[in-house]
Amino acid sequence: MSKNENIFVRSLKELKSTRCLALTALLISINIALDLMGLQIKLPPNLRIGFGFLCNAAIGMLFGPAVGMTAGVCTDVLGYFAGNLTMGAYFPGFTLTAVVGGLLWGLWLYPRKLSVGRAIGAKLCVNVICNIGLNTLWLTITGGKAMSVLLALRVPKNLLILPAEVAILYFAMKLVLRMYYALPGTPSEKCVPESNTQ
Repeated sequence: MSKNENIFVRSLKELKSTRCLALTALLISINIALDLMGLQIKLPPNLRIGFGFLCNAAIGMLFGPAVGMTAGVCTDVLGYFAGNLTMGAYFPGFTLTAVVGGLLWGLWLYPRKLSVGRAIGAKLCVNVICNIGLNTLWLTITGGKAMSVLLALRVPKNLLILPAEVAILYFAMKLVLRMYYALPGTPSEKCVPESNTQ
């Protein structure tokens, strides 16, 4: 098996760890709480940067794509039951978006050392594939608006906030790594295998 295939095996093995389960559950609950409280940075004109994506990115970075995908399902379903019941029927397309997002965070950030290039690549992929592509499709299906109308609004918005999101992501993940490696019993950062692929 190549190193890219081993990334999923390593990530699945993380699920056996109590540390992984506890930190993943904590990050899922923080993500849901951030969404329920509506914490975000508001920028003119009508642009908002939420912080929930940082929890998803941290899970993918620390524990890999398999854990990231599992956390995506849990976050979406639990978030729906925690506060979105009044917003209408549950739609599984958004859960699929959360799964794809967890996969992308894990593929870009696990178990490599964080770099600006990887932060840009991860956030750009999540914005293009999940936010612009999949979520626009689901909004078209559930809302009945033409996809071209929604894309005209969503593409510029996602591209305009991308630099700010990348900066927030990079510095937040640096802090997450520092706190994670400071936990008792955590292997040193030097023990993390580096992938040959960029």
